[in-house]
Amino acid sequence: MSFLLTATAALPAVGAVATAAVPAARRTAAKWSALLFSLATFVLALVVAFSFDPGAKGPFQLTESHAWIADFGVRYELGVDGIAVALIALTALLVPFVLLAGWHDADPLEGDRPNRRWRPTQGFFALILAVEAMVVISFEATDVFLFYLFFEAMLIPMYFLIGGFGDRAGVGDEEAAATQRSYAAVKFLLYNLVGGLVMLAAVIGLYAVTAGQLGHGTFSLTEIVQARASGKLTIATSTERWLFLGFFFAFAVKAPLWPLHTWLPNAMGEATSPVAVLITAVVDKVGTFAMLRFCLQLFPAASRWATPVILVLALISIVYGALVAVGQRDVKRLIAYASISHFGFIILGVFALTSQGQSGATLYMVNHGISTAVLMLLAGFLISRRGSRLIADFGGVQKVAPVLAGTFLVGGLATLSLPGLAPFVSEFLVLVGTFSRFPVIGAVATLGIVLAALYVLVLYQRTMTGPVRAEVQGMKDLKARELVVVAPLIALLIFLGVYPQPLATLVNPAVNHTLSVVDRKDPRPDTPVKAEPRDGTAARSGHEDHAAAAADGEGAK
Repeated sequence: MSFLLTATAALPAVGAVATAAVPAARRTAAKWSALLFSLATFVLALVVAFSFDPGAKGPFQLTESHAWIADFGVRYELGVDGIAVALIALTALLVPFVLLAGWHDADPLEGDRPNRRWRPTQGFFALILAVEAMVVISFEATDVFLFYLFFEAMLIPMYFLIGGFGDRAGVGDEEAAATQRSYAAVKFLLYNLVGGLVMLAAVIGLYAVTAGQLGHGTFSLTEIVQARASGKLTIATSTERWLFLGFFFAFAVKAPLWPLHTWLPNAMGEATSPVAVLITAVVDKVGTFAMLRFCLQLFPAASRWATPVILVLALISIVYGALVAVGQRDVKRLIAYASISHFGFIILGVFALTSQGQSGATLYMVNHGISTAVLMLLAGFLISRRGSRLIADFGGVQKVAPVLAGTFLVGGLATLSLPGLAPFVSEFLVLVGTFSRFPVIGAVATLGIVLAALYVLVLYQRTMTGPVRAEVQGMKDLKARELVVVAPLIALLIFLGVYPQPLATLVNPAVNHTLSVVDRKDPRPDTPVKAEPRDGTAARSGHEDHAAAAADGEGAK
């Protein structure tokens, strides 16, 4: 039995403890400790990726299974499919860049007094590693209770990262900044805690159902799916729907899906830019991932039942998020509302229940993580130089900081899914997959593309072009550390935009397995109408020919 998955999740947890234990005066040592542990985790994530065989049989690989709380059927069960491998790699890739981008975000500010306000560097970097550990094990967990434990536990470090290390640019005095940070952190915590409590009731209900029919309660995803496939476990229609809604509600809050999205703009606006990347590019992906792994596989019939409503909510998220982004005056809140629109596309692809839609949704999770990281981190560099988050306070940046402006443009073009950059492929697949089964919803969803072009290009025009404002005149271009952060991510956006096949090959078997569990196949395209024969007889469609052939066969019998 391999312990590779345990090691991948445990290493950043060990790094968090080691970083927090660094003496207070040695802030630089704490930073390097966190960075080295994050890089080691990335190496392990690569080992997981190269150890995974997309062509192997079975839903999960590199599995681990140990008794944990045997009296209640709780096991320490881990396993990965291609989707989990891709998201673990994304998480392990982004965290080192998040740490580098926030290298000075937790340094004591000039004039701070230890008994008044001090931002402990050790705590900041340790909390980021703790979040990484909990996210990774959430992607690996195949025991529902184990997943739930870390799904909720990650809220604690995120709460302190938002409330204790927030962005103060353009907020005014310290007291006002602290109040806004506290409000955003509490709102984030309350929304997600409520979702988690609803899910807990559903988790307990699932255990009760399995205990009543299997003779023993279990939280094992593999065992439950197999028992349902074999007919040993049957869940009443109403019960399955209630359980599905309990799970889905928690995941929709985390995702976030309209109308449960309102915590995200506050959290991303008040957090530092690296922490904002951690929220939307890493933590929120747990919600959309869990829809694929748990909602669809545990409750296939209820998933099909709820699909029309969920698609409408996803469509509202796409259009609403994009429309509100167009009217934003704050750079970070604009990116937050753009992310709400993008998460709408991801959920649309998941519940289109087609191979193209779900493959596109999975690719979108990865590509959105990279593109949003580029745009948000560059926005953070821009804000730190100007001391303001307001779009109106910029202008003419491309004349004084051309590298910053150029990379910001690439990040923006990726956000609007320009062909040749990674998000285009995923968005195209989502729309194709949706249109093949729900053409009206697929057609309306294309409005999100048009609006994305509007808010991205207007943002670039107002911040980077035009006359150089006096406050921008002395702005410095990107430093070496900042280039190290954004250059590899931009290169990856271009590579995956030109050659997405490796990622698609990795996730497609998991998508096909999910569709088989939920009992859905891709719609068969209608056969084109044949040309009318010269003898004047009416042409028949392919379906009519097939029916006629069947009728002829019956007649022959």
